[in-house]
Amino acid sequence: MSVPADPSVLHPMPDQPRVVLLRPLVTSPLIEVGEYSYYDDPDDPTAFETRNVLYHYGPERLVIGKFCALGTGVRFLMNGANHRMDGPSTFPFPTMGGSWAEHFDLLTGLPNRGDTVVGNDVWFGYGTTVMPGVRIGHGAIIASGAVVTKDVPDYGIVGGNPAGLVRMRYSDDTIARLLAVAWWDWPPEHLTDHVRTIMSGSVADLEEARPGGAWRGQG
Repeated sequence: MSVPADPSVLHPMPDQPRVVLLRPLVTSPLIEVGEYSYYDDPDDPTAFETRNVLYHYGPERLVIGKFCALGTGVRFLMNGANHRMDGPSTFPFPTMGGSWAEHFDLLTGLPNRGDTVVGNDVWFGYGTTVMPGVRIGHGAIIASGAVVTKDVPDYGIVGGNPAGLVRMRYSDDTIARLLAVAWWDWPPEHLTDHVRTIMSGSVADLEEARPGGAWRGQG
């Protein structure tokens, strides 16, 4: 009988302590990570919440889906990184304390782009940066060094600074079929029996393997 990998293990590769599953690692109620999403870092991957999620001072959430691969140095900048830009100086004087703190009202109402949301099965290359409030679709690929400043479509490949769309991985019709299959939501045992199809099969193979049989489309 096929046995699924354990999503609750911190180090899924015992001989590679640089790799951690994020779901059993994170403790902040403002960070939500799906099963099997991992981070790889040769220094200290267990410090992900403090080293890779930056300026998280506000109520917005970081949501990362299932089966995402995060390369070394991926950074999520949150809304707390914003400064005032409507006056002569952008320096946040009230945060420095002393009597300057009496002017903390000057820091309220700063731009807030809301939650940062990452779909399922997203691959982040080395050293990528995601700006506040960005939404990244399912199956997207973020090239190494990219700075993501705007939303990324499902199954899009983006790169550069600011990141632009390089190409789509599939046609619109095929993307619709992949989203309908949603293999990341399959029961673990069923998914385990079809790992080879998920990794190297065709979309038609994936549709045949889905629980309940092939996707029939509309009409």
